[in-house]
Amino acid sequence: MTDFQNSLSVSASGLKAQAQRLRHVSENIANADTPGYRRKTVPFENVVAAGQAEGMVKTGRVKLDQSDLARVYDPSHPMADETGHFDGSNVDLVIEIADAREAQRSYEANLKMFDQARQMSSSLMELLRR
Repeated sequence: MTDFQNSLSVSASGLKAQAQRLRHVSENIANADTPGYRRKTVPFENVVAAGQAEGMVKTGRVKLDQSDLARVYDPSHPMADETGHFDGSNVDLVIEIADAREAQRSYEANLKMFDQARQMSSSLMELLRR
């Protein structure tokens, strides 16, 4: 694989991984008020072929955050127990917004890397035509 193809593959894998991460962050935000909802996290893994790390990344299996669910007091809620409490979600909107910004910045960096490799490849082809 040429260096140009390798750099395009690495940045494309980063784009896919960050898009997947952003999808789960948006699901977490959408379900922040859903009773019993557990926050989803996506781990990243290096892609290894023939015993060598290629620099590419992929997402692992989605994991549920096992931290305690918030206890919410609302006696009028249909899921409330005899004390008037029910289990809320463990989604913290501040953390989700920070994760979304980090995923966006990483996505943009991978997109710039992809574009730079594409421009360099185009320039090389143009030089070779002369």
